[in-house]
Amino acid sequence: MTAEGRQQDSDPHAGAPRRRVLAAAALAPMLVGAPTPARGLPTGSAEVHSRRLIKPVPTTLSHWKSVAKTLGRAGDMKRKVMYHTAFPRRDLRVHSRHVAVKPALALGSHVSFVRYADKSTMVMGDVVVTEHELQPFTDALHEHKIGLTAIHKHLLSQSPHIWWVHVHAHGHHPVAVARGLRAAFHHTGTPPPLPQAQRHHVALDTTGIDAALGAKGSVDDGIYKCIFVRRETITDGNLVLPPGLGSTTAFNFQPLGDGRAAISGDCAMIAKEVQHVLAALRRAGAELVELHNHGLTDEPRLFFVHFWAVGDGVRLARALRPAVAATNVEPAG
Repeated sequence: MTAEGRQQDSDPHAGAPRRRVLAAAALAPMLVGAPTPARGLPTGSAEVHSRRLIKPVPTTLSHWKSVAKTLGRAGDMKRKVMYHTAFPRRDLRVHSRHVAVKPALALGSHVSFVRYADKSTMVMGDVVVTEHELQPFTDALHEHKIGLTAIHKHLLSQSPHIWWVHVHAHGHHPVAVARGLRAAFHHTGTPPPLPQAQRHHVALDTTGIDAALGAKGSVDDGIYKCIFVRRETITDGNLVLPPGLGSTTAFNFQPLGDGRAAISGDCAMIAKEVQHVLAALRRAGAELVELHNHGLTDEPRLFFVHFWAVGDGVRLARALRPAVAATNVEPAG
């Protein structure tokens, strides 16, 4: 052994620099792919991300005439930024838990177009298909470069078997996306649009339901709906999602007579809220249907639980209020 080696053996501190060098060399391969933090800002800072975010811009119905013509039906504007088109499955006769499900309760396909400050357009939607229609529908989406972000069910013990498909597209050619959607819908039995019926009353104590849930609902084709939106900013990649697009909590009430209602509901949650909501729903007597995601790149990551309940409308609304309180939502404007 050399004199230098004997000195390192006798001095416990003498080899420390060499050990640090060896440790650094061992870690180097692991650090090669690590991202470099932005200078002056901590990694993960909201300010880092906000500089890259692109916001939606207001549009009017006139901006979407070509899309409406391509889809073959008229839509409406929501929150001044979402061009929304409904495709209710009035052709289907669906039963769940011995209840004849009306289209507006749980069979309402829809797609929304949003224009952004960079002149791009995002399309998101939820489409109702039968099990026989599912594969041809998804094949047509792929053929037209339209993404699928979720395939799941909203109802229990349903007859016939129905699936819900979430669709997603982003680019600079909204009419091309509309053309692809039209081609995909061609593989379903979705019927042509009917003249809108104005129904402003349902046979439920809607005042009591509003008070119980803490939100003012509205009537949609015979169904009473109370909608909540997430309070925080939700993004999809670097695009800011307008409130109500892909991130809503919804309670849909279908009158059954004598103040009773069937409720098909959907709660939007972040991860730490999930168990609290599931427990609150079960305490309310609701049946859980599915826990899943609707998107692929949303942030914060959202989870959704679909549930079913039947009973007195006001009592159910009161029992469901804790599930709302367990999430960071507010009534939709």
